[in-house]
Amino acid sequence: MDRPLVGQVEDLASLAKLDETILLDEVTERYAQDKIYTYVGDILIAVNPFKDLGIYGKDSSAIYKNRKRSANPPHIFAVADAAYQALLGRGGRQPGNQCILISGESGAGKTESTKLIIKQLVELCRGNTQLEQQILQVNPLLEAFGNARTNLNNNSSRFGKYIQLKFKDGHLSGAKISEYLLEKSRVVRQNPGEESFHIFYYLFAGGDQERQLGLGDPGSYRYLSNGARHLAKDLDVLSEQKADLINAMDLVGFTDQEQVDVFAVIASVLHLGNINFHVNDADDSTSVSDSNGPVKIAAKLLGIESSEVEACLTCMVNVTKGEYVKRNYTMDQAEDAREAMAKAVYGRLFGWIVNKINCLLVPDDQKLGASFSEIGILDIFGFEDFAKEGGKNSFEQACINLANEQLQFFFNQHIFHMEQVEYKKEGIDWTEINFVDNKPLLDLFLAKPIGILSLLDEESLFPKGSDQSYVDKLNKTFTNNSYFTKSPRTTLPEFSINHYAGKVTYTAEKWLEKNRDTLPPGVTELLQASSNDLVKTIFRGQITRTGSLALQGRRSAANRSKQRTSRTIPMNLDTAKRKLTVGAQFKNSLAILMERMMASTPIFVRCLKPNHMKEPGHLDSKFVLAQLLYTGMLETVEIRRKGFAVRPTFVQFVDKYKILKDLKLKGTSQDCVSILNFAKLEGWRIGKTKVFLKYSHVEQLTELLDKLVKSAVNIQRFVRGFQARVEFKKRLEKARQEKAALEEMLREAMRLNAEAANKVSQLKAPEKDKTYGSRLPPPVPSSDPASYAAAQGSYMKPQKTTATIGTQMETTSDSDEALEDDFEAAATATNRLERFGREGNKQAAMNWFKETQTYNVVDQNQNRFAEWFHGIISRRESENLLRDKILGCYLIRVSESRFGYTLSFK
Repeated sequence: MDRPLVGQVEDLASLAKLDETILLDEVTERYAQDKIYTYVGDILIAVNPFKDLGIYGKDSSAIYKNRKRSANPPHIFAVADAAYQALLGRGGRQPGNQCILISGESGAGKTESTKLIIKQLVELCRGNTQLEQQILQVNPLLEAFGNARTNLNNNSSRFGKYIQLKFKDGHLSGAKISEYLLEKSRVVRQNPGEESFHIFYYLFAGGDQERQLGLGDPGSYRYLSNGARHLAKDLDVLSEQKADLINAMDLVGFTDQEQVDVFAVIASVLHLGNINFHVNDADDSTSVSDSNGPVKIAAKLLGIESSEVEACLTCMVNVTKGEYVKRNYTMDQAEDAREAMAKAVYGRLFGWIVNKINCLLVPDDQKLGASFSEIGILDIFGFEDFAKEGGKNSFEQACINLANEQLQFFFNQHIFHMEQVEYKKEGIDWTEINFVDNKPLLDLFLAKPIGILSLLDEESLFPKGSDQSYVDKLNKTFTNNSYFTKSPRTTLPEFSINHYAGKVTYTAEKWLEKNRDTLPPGVTELLQASSNDLVKTIFRGQITRTGSLALQGRRSAANRSKQRTSRTIPMNLDTAKRKLTVGAQFKNSLAILMERMMASTPIFVRCLKPNHMKEPGHLDSKFVLAQLLYTGMLETVEIRRKGFAVRPTFVQFVDKYKILKDLKLKGTSQDCVSILNFAKLEGWRIGKTKVFLKYSHVEQLTELLDKLVKSAVNIQRFVRGFQARVEFKKRLEKARQEKAALEEMLREAMRLNAEAANKVSQLKAPEKDKTYGSRLPPPVPSSDPASYAAAQGSYMKPQKTTATIGTQMETTSDSDEALEDDFEAAATATNRLERFGREGNKQAAMNWFKETQTYNVVDQNQNRFAEWFHGIISRRESENLLRDKILGCYLIRVSESRFGYTLSFK
């Protein structure tokens, strides 16, 4: 078979032959055609277009709702749909938790992919409640505080997040955010050409905040060393982004006061950064240069005393044998203390924001112990190598790249290793797929006690430990490790690691300081006593073993007493509980993340960055090929082409598909084979306990189920149509009979009216009996009284009903107004008043009926009132009695307002 035209293949796993050249040609040509998405089996490749392609609107969203994958071109919305359908157990899958892993280099489009997936999931749930709108605002809100412009990416995530969307009965019920390793060092220092977090620039983007927060020229702030150009060039864009942020905070549920406090804390960080120190010549002590300058503004915004801030940043007090010994900081130590305080304030604020979001989005039922299914979305910092851009790779980049190594290992385990183990266990022949196992590299970082992070913790314990001594220890420990390379420049604290994505050189400068992440003594206690409720809250919370902020933590009364004692005199107590290092926290968070993902069915999205310049329409072939190769795309294509991605047990398979063949099938291997043969599938395998299927098999089976469902619907439609036509004929005949009966009844009523008129004329004669009224014989009921009578009852106690009322028409037994006049003329008012009472009185009507009319409405054969008679009831009561009867039904009632009968019929 000839190879399809280049760029027209939507699933690379369908190609008969695939090598590096073909793989790159396909991706390149599709990118040139603005086809940025390509499948590799169930994996989606997404190439960042660096422009708006107009493919994410409502029309695009609609065509990817509950559709099989092959029905539409590859798209990120199809991934969301696949996860949602799998969550519900549709398409041949068992229902269960899902996780979507989005990976790729910094700037490859992971964050945008995350937002698009969440958007589509909300659409799939038909979400139009406030909750869904709040969840949609979570990502842009977190981006403002956790993303920054770097040389690799204008909106780079400087933290990792795992978003757990909670579902109940297919509807979105809540969400939870887990954050990992916020790059706090970016607050105080950025590489050349890079910027701090977006939120700092929003402070200067219009409004009254600048004056209220004591802000001046943005170029004058130490922590915005690279930001002035950005502010001058993009002020309009920043103003829009700031407005969007405030709208998002409003919608998610942040109060006005909380928003004011958040911006105050952000501004305080900038003022802290502008605190300068000088050394006193007399005693070599370090002090703040201007006590009325930035330190006073920062302290006011934080709700604390500026003198106490100065004390915490310039000296510490040790307790030795019951005596307080004050030790002044050097200039470097004071600057380190200043930066540590700024990072702590920002880091805890970010943790509080995540906590606040989680509290607002937690499902109500979860508090009551209800269970939920979930779709997790991992949006984690991309693999980075700033050395290629002239920068340096520090501790944060090592942790970021370690996280990406862990994800690649998870990918390898799921796609390759676990597949091989499964096939071997089930006795299925399998062609071995060679892939690079990065487990040894993970051990290099994570092994105990001689991994890179363990050795960092060890060196951090030594008071005299330094960055250089740490690198020397690494060089000695890993001399023969193929993943570790010693730096040729021995005078610099550098080393290199051969990652799955390439070799990266790290500079160990300030690694020990960042790993310890210690605050100057007394700062925590000082901020815990703040008059600012937000500041007080975030510093009274506890840091968990994964590095996140837990606000529910409470200290004992004894500890609170110690805090109050030490607040004004910063002390370094040796008995203080040693907190976990940043490296240890990160290892714990990675372990928990892996547990969560292992408990779910993973779906992979591989984001590719087309070029380093962030330019649309340009694809650097060498750069893209490298990404395709180190992510194992060639091996993935081979395993997806030859392997079996869907593996239900015999019972699961038969329960799902036995309707295609025979509902009596029990769930044996023979039953599975029977169904597969009936469906005319090829290329499947039967293991010891499972059926091994390709994704194409699942689609074929799903098509057969769909046809069966359509056939069932058609059969039901025809049967119901036949039944409706038969019923219609019955009702039509019944209506004809009822019409004839009604016409007969009206004719009889007219005859009786004529007779009554004759009797009335006779009563006018003086010699006649003056008795009012007439013995009006009852209308003759039909041969089927049950079909025509409204209900059986008595004039004293009418029946009630609450069914819906139909169209009614009401008439009286008199033929016209002249006949009524004849009645009234026939019996004088005096006679009526004497015999029955005043006309229009209910009791008078009852007296008249008892004396003159009772025998006319009694069925003499059954000795009871006729079914069509209901005595003295109101018009509304008569309507209620007739409302659920068929057309033509009637009843006779005694009028309440005059002496006579009223006929009501439907």
